[in-house]
Amino acid sequence: MSVGTSNAPGGRGPRGVPAPRQGTLTGLGMEPDDLPDGLVVADEHGVVVCFNAAAARITATAPADALGQRLEKALPLEDLEGRRWWQITDPYGGLAIRVGQPERNLLLPGGREVLVTAAYMRAEPTGPVRRVVVSLRDTEARRRTERSHAELIATVAHELRSPLTSVKGFTATLLAKWERFTDDQKRLMLETVDADADRVTRLIAELLDISRIDSGRLELRRQPVDIGAAVGRHIQAYVAAGQPADRFLLRIEQPLPALWADPDKVDQVLSNLIENAVRHGEGTVTIDVTPSVSPREGDDLDNTATSVTVSDEGPGIPEESMNRVFTRFWRGSKRGGTGLGLYIVKGIVEAHGGTITVGRAASGGAEFRFTLPVSTPAYLA
Repeated sequence: MSVGTSNAPGGRGPRGVPAPRQGTLTGLGMEPDDLPDGLVVADEHGVVVCFNAAAARITATAPADALGQRLEKALPLEDLEGRRWWQITDPYGGLAIRVGQPERNLLLPGGREVLVTAAYMRAEPTGPVRRVVVSLRDTEARRRTERSHAELIATVAHELRSPLTSVKGFTATLLAKWERFTDDQKRLMLETVDADADRVTRLIAELLDISRIDSGRLELRRQPVDIGAAVGRHIQAYVAAGQPADRFLLRIEQPLPALWADPDKVDQVLSNLIENAVRHGEGTVTIDVTPSVSPREGDDLDNTATSVTVSDEGPGIPEESMNRVFTRFWRGSKRGGTGLGLYIVKGIVEAHGGTITVGRAASGGAEFRFTLPVSTPAYLA
């Protein structure tokens, strides 16, 4: 524990100042160094008596160098306009009704940004400050989130612009010059508008899925799912759309365990993986459906899960890209798409308690394998 005293009651801290009691933390079986955020505590004299490991990491200051120092020296913070923060806030000499400072971005020496929150501890509402408790958080995680959101907005704006421009152009042309076009020309333009509207609808659905996955609100409506039949339907749809039937090979190992899952979400996973194999791969697309061991802890029995493997005979995914396949905006080629599909697939599989992996097939192409535990609906559990 990075505190300049022992935990014994009545111990003496730096400069003979009584040490703060750590009862709140030790009562929970925790030490200041166990906290994920930086914790800095100054006593009634403004002397630092606690400087935990997270605070040391965030500020790049050793606890030994901070303990016993004045708060403004151990934690020399400035606001974004270059003003000394402790002089502005004046926790010990400011308004007696003040209870702290809300979270804000401040600068450490060298210009590094941190999120800082301060609480003023008083023995009575308007009494003198007995402790100043400062919480420090690194801004890097927040910056990554903000960058991800900005990239998502930019991608969505780009993907929406093309179909909406097409829809607007064709509808405006038809409205202005309806009589000049033949029926075949009208049909072609309306079919294009219909296809672009479907594209916009798919994009909006992807955004909703991402929002639910990121917030942990993806709802599953579990029902019995015949996953072999589901794969067969997707293959039939591709054949009906013009793909040769011999391009697909479906192998099902029986008996399969009874699978309870959300059939719409499973269809979404299958659709994305098979479409990737058809669009970006080459040769035969092979789909293997097999019984498997559940990926969840505690499910020790064999054949308590179903695995689906989708592979192709194309060039495969470069080794250096394997760890980015399930991240947002990853694209395996320049053949279009938002780069959100596999991110959503991973979210759906994990929401079911399953796992998904990517690798290289024996034929050299890409191989995706996802495993779903058997599960049961909530009302039967």
